[in-house]
This record gives sequence, C-alpha cells and structure tokens, in this order.
Amino acid sequence: MSTRIHVAICEPSDIIRTGLISILKKLTTLNIDIFEISNLNNLNLLLLKAKPNILIINPSYIGSFSLNALRKETKLPNLLFIGLQASFLDLQLIKQFDDIININSSPEDIKDKIHKLSNQKIDTEKKDLSVREKEIITLVVKGMTNKEIANELCLSIHTVITHRRNISTKLQIHSSAGLTIYAIINKLVDINEVRDSGLKE
Repeated sequence: MSTRIHVAICEPSDIIRTGLISILKKLTTLNIDIFEISNLNNLNLLLLKAKPNILIINPSYIGSFSLNALRKETKLPNLLFIGLQASFLDLQLIKQFDDIININSSPEDIKDKIHKLSNQKIDTEKKDLSVREKEIITLVVKGMTNKEIANELCLSIHTVITHRRNISTKLQIHSSAGLTIYAIINKLVDINEVRDSGLKE
C-alpha cells in the first residue's frame, strides 16, 4: 500500500479551495489526506496540528514571508510547498516553491506533481539532468530558438530537439513557461536573465 500523503490547502477563496479539494478527492490513485485552511490567521498553529507533507498555497499570500522560516517555526523541515497560481506571479516568489500549479492545471498534472513531490524533492530530480540538458534549459528560458541554441553550443538542430524532448520526458514539462519556473526554482538561471516566457498570461 502506498504511503499516505498529508496535503494542506491554504486558500481564502471558497471557489478555488473547494474546487481543488474536489479534484484531489477524485484522484483515487493517490492515498491522500486533505487539511483545509481558509485563511492565514494562525497558519503556523494549524500546520503544527495537521503536520502536512505538502502545503498548497497561493504565492500572493506569502508576500515577503520566507517559506524556509515557516518550516523552522512549524518544526516541519521536510514540508514541501506547491504554489497555487491564480494570477501573475512575482518571479522572486517562485524561487521559494518546490513546484507550481495554476487554476487551469488538469487533474492529471496536479496528481503528477503531488506524487512526484511526495516521493522525492525536485533537487533530487535536478541531478537526473545531464550538464548539457541544464545548459539547454538555461538557453531556452533566456528566449533562444533551437537554431540559436545549436549555434551557441556547436550542436546540430536535430541534437538540440532531441535534448529538449528528453528534458520534457524527464521533467514532464512541455512549455517554455514551465521550464522557466523549473529553472528559477532550481536556481539554473538568475531571474534577471529570464525572458518573458508567458508567465504573465
């Protein structure tokens, strides 16, 4: 039997929160407990009570608050954070999260991200990428085309496309915006180097 995953959802919007809970309850392949938090008041105490493995929270409610500080204050050093994107995200905030979902994410995407985080941190997954794949991700999020990447790395366009296909398979990320979020979270690029890849959409 799979390990039980304890997920806390902190979202003041009743529509968004209950909608996400409804989706999670339908994911029967996940062995999951859901703890509902409707406001940020006493968040620390509620997390101490629930002791979740994963906290799903809208990044806009974090402000300047450090998620690492929250881990320390709640004595939950292994707590993982999924940002729930409902609007444009400040790229500085994204760096603190272990992954991001948005209000348009499919149930399958949400399931995959929760399952992935419950088994291993993204830092571990990052090691599965080759040095060349990391280089290509960096150039993609800087806005370079396949041809420009090929010229930069002295590769054929076919090789670049193959690397990008392998990256998508390993990370299950299929858009430039998704790669941008991944690269920022995993510190593969500096925020100032990132070219707009659709995060404002």
